[in-house]
Amino acid sequence: MAGAGQALLRALRAAAGCDGASRCLGSTGPRPPARQPARPFLSLAGTGRTDYAEQRVLGYSAEQMYDLVANVKDYQLFVPWCSRSKVLSCRGGVMRAELEVGFPPLVERYTSEIYFNTRQIQAVCKDCRLFRHLETLWRFGPGLPGQQGTCSLDFSVSFEFRSALHSQLASLFLNEVVKQMVSAFEGRAGKLFGPQAVVLPARHQRATRCA
Repeated sequence: MAGAGQALLRALRAAAGCDGASRCLGSTGPRPPARQPARPFLSLAGTGRTDYAEQRVLGYSAEQMYDLVANVKDYQLFVPWCSRSKVLSCRGGVMRAELEVGFPPLVERYTSEIYFNTRQIQAVCKDCRLFRHLETLWRFGPGLPGQQGTCSLDFSVSFEFRSALHSQLASLFLNEVVKQMVSAFEGRAGKLFGPQAVVLPARHQRATRCA
């Protein structure tokens, strides 16, 4: 872990205008001896796949939430750190969309293939540069017994970075972005459909993160 931290520090110094020997350009001080890493930092494998899942019961119908999630072109208006969402094509229950997400210095533009099934929407990244694997899944089901205006919402995301450098940088903010995803869609539903049908207790919400 210490070696990875030192490598990350060197990478951040390089981004700020420092050379590979940990000396800022233009410095007149003595140059410390350069350490030779066992292998280039960018060639290190990522830290493994991370899975996050959240379950909620909402005071909106499954049809309303399904339509909201399916409206990919509007993601740039409310999804955390999504600056672009353009639908490229949609046929045969499969949509291709170009998305741009990130938080500097990590910004990723990629094509997502989105598969629409009954009560389920799955999105798979096809040409990611930062991610080795990126997939999200939404499931919509019945809500509270006797409450037609409610639904159960299951959201899961699975991702793995291609390099340890990106994993280290993303750990500063990405987990929080993922946690905010369902809340962002719930907030969007409030703007489009109005207040929830019922006020639901906290026991109907559950989140799980697995490294």
